[in-house]
Amino acid sequence: MARKTKGLSERHKSILTCIQEWQEEKGYPPSIREIGAETKISSTSVVNYYLNQLEEQGYIERQSNVSRGINLIKDSAGELIANFKSGMNSLMEQLVSIPLVGNIIAGEPMPVPASDFSYYDAESGIDIARSLLPQGDNLSELYALKVQGDSMIDAMVNDGDIVVMKRTNQARNGEMVAIWLNDRDETTLKYFYLESGRIRLQPANPSMQPIYINDPDIIEVQGKVVLVIRQLDQ
Repeated sequence: MARKTKGLSERHKSILTCIQEWQEEKGYPPSIREIGAETKISSTSVVNYYLNQLEEQGYIERQSNVSRGINLIKDSAGELIANFKSGMNSLMEQLVSIPLVGNIIAGEPMPVPASDFSYYDAESGIDIARSLLPQGDNLSELYALKVQGDSMIDAMVNDGDIVVMKRTNQARNGEMVAIWLNDRDETTLKYFYLESGRIRLQPANPSMQPIYINDPDIIEVQGKVVLVIRQLDQ
């Protein structure tokens, strides 16, 4: 893709307008995927191409490895954006990007789709205020999963919600954990209980029965829930 003319094309201008309007309305810049959706550009690589050109021309600054790390310097008319950069830096200090790595079944155990974990990338991360996360935790140990099913509805975890997990291979009684049943290659989200040598995986739905595992060696704890993000627009 070669650049033939200098100055801003209509596509450059639409991207700048998208960034400015998003910032003014929501208080933070859009991600590359969100820019693509707003400007009707289907390829994230094409959006990235135009963003690189805007950075070269001094319209924006970008922070590497941050999904919303775009600082707007000038608008599409070339006017400087006053006081934006300091506000953006403050915002980025408060936000933490957690990778969204796949789905988790909150229902009867189901096979893990082979394509699940290859679908998600860095642009699919979830930006969360640092103050909402457990203090002192290593952020590299956190990841996010999208919930499928309704077995945990009484724990305020509904179908379509996002759960933030902390990587661990151990669980205490009463913790909500992601469990992999390695004899069946199936996964589930449940409350964990170790009782007299067997495991009880307890749903938070009165219409569903617990799952009993007589051989603890056939399960693996893959993480525990530290935060639930409700999807209110479902």
